[in-house]
Amino acid sequence: MTDQRGLDVEPVVTRAGHEYGDTGQSGGAHRVSGVSVQHTPATRIWFGRVSNEPGFRSLPHHHGEAETGGYVLTGHGRIYFGEGFTRFVDLTAGDFVFVPPFMPHVEANMSTTDELVWLTARTPDNIVVNLDDVPDESLEGYRRA
Repeated sequence: MTDQRGLDVEPVVTRAGHEYGDTGQSGGAHRVSGVSVQHTPATRIWFGRVSNEPGFRSLPHHHGEAETGGYVLTGHGRIYFGEGFTRFVDLTAGDFVFVPPFMPHVEANMSTTDELVWLTARTPDNIVVNLDDVPDESLEGYRRA
């Protein structure tokens, strides 16, 4: 098949276990991509899986200019945001979330026994800007495994 420019095109598959792992990270949130500029012909999207082990959380961070959409596959996640990360939203399997560009936040697994797994799409790429860490005690309801 050819695209509107007359170039040959075909779907590109990233097989399970062959995801790209050399991507932006933030502490206890582990990111791998299935679609990104690093290993597919994609030019304006990063799509991957983010997981937090039981009782783990990310460092405070933001995603620069990137718009982020997330979908919780399994687990109970919480996104802390706002002044001192005192505000939060909870998400469970089946929930979608939009995180605006440049919004500092912390992604936490609220379970001390079950993994939290998200699917995440970001434009244009997986931009991760880590910020200074905060004490666990400052995050309402959070506890480590």
